[in-house]
Amino acid sequence: MTNAYTPPKVWAPGKENGGQFASINKPTAGAQFDRDLPVGKHPLQLYSLATPNGQKVTILLEELLEAGHDAEYDAWLIKIGDGDQFGSGFVAANPNSKIPALMDHSTTPPQRAFESGSILLYLAEKYGAFLPKDAAGRTETLNWLFWQMGAGPYLGGGFGHFYAYAPTKIEYAIDRFTMEVKRQLDLLDKRLAETQFIAGDDYTIADMAIWPWYGRLITGGAYGDAATFLDAESYRNLHRWQAEIAARPAVQRGIMVNNVSGDPAGQLHERHDASDFMNRTQDKLQA
Repeated sequence: MTNAYTPPKVWAPGKENGGQFASINKPTAGAQFDRDLPVGKHPLQLYSLATPNGQKVTILLEELLEAGHDAEYDAWLIKIGDGDQFGSGFVAANPNSKIPALMDHSTTPPQRAFESGSILLYLAEKYGAFLPKDAAGRTETLNWLFWQMGAGPYLGGGFGHFYAYAPTKIEYAIDRFTMEVKRQLDLLDKRLAETQFIAGDDYTIADMAIWPWYGRLITGGAYGDAATFLDAESYRNLHRWQAEIAARPAVQRGIMVNNVSGDPAGQLHERHDASDFMNRTQDKLQA
């Protein structure tokens, strides 16, 4: 193989490679500047961006409201491309400097929750919703929730990065992660041949965790022409499930929150009240 890379004995960061997101990736943690987080009128304060991980939480919050729970929330936009996640306030909410982060001011002191799967579990337990109460149903839901948390990096950081974002195309890396992503799609497709939803007959936080990643992927919403490359049309059961969840009004609202990309009609940069879906707060932010 030509241009083979020999790793140094001790790695040190070098110049940026030009790849997307290179400017915000660093080998250190912690705050890089002082900035407090805003706090709105509701107990639940979400700091996020409408990536798949961010959409998991806003979908659950909108589903809780749709089901009649008192889960009103403020959703503040964190622009990761601008480095908002490295402000001292955000780092206090999530020392890992990744969206989403949640602060629950209904407790004293306020309770932080970070990592999207942890936030889903926290809210599901807080409101007693979208997580079965029987041991078997709860365990199966958590099986699939934690599956997504472990599988997602192979999809996003592995396949998505090397297929769509890396500055050079590396056949070995693309083949390696394509193999794994297709295995994951086949796993989900086989599971959904047996059950209506991921964890069984009920719609749960497992569906909310998996849908923003894999539903978006198979319908052509992620990584350019990846759906064609992966032959996503062949996963029929997965498509059935994707469409069923996409039709839910709460899901349609949830994916709008903290959204700053794509069609402006599907964007709501910040959300502080249910009326914001009509008032369109992004217009105020762009002014």
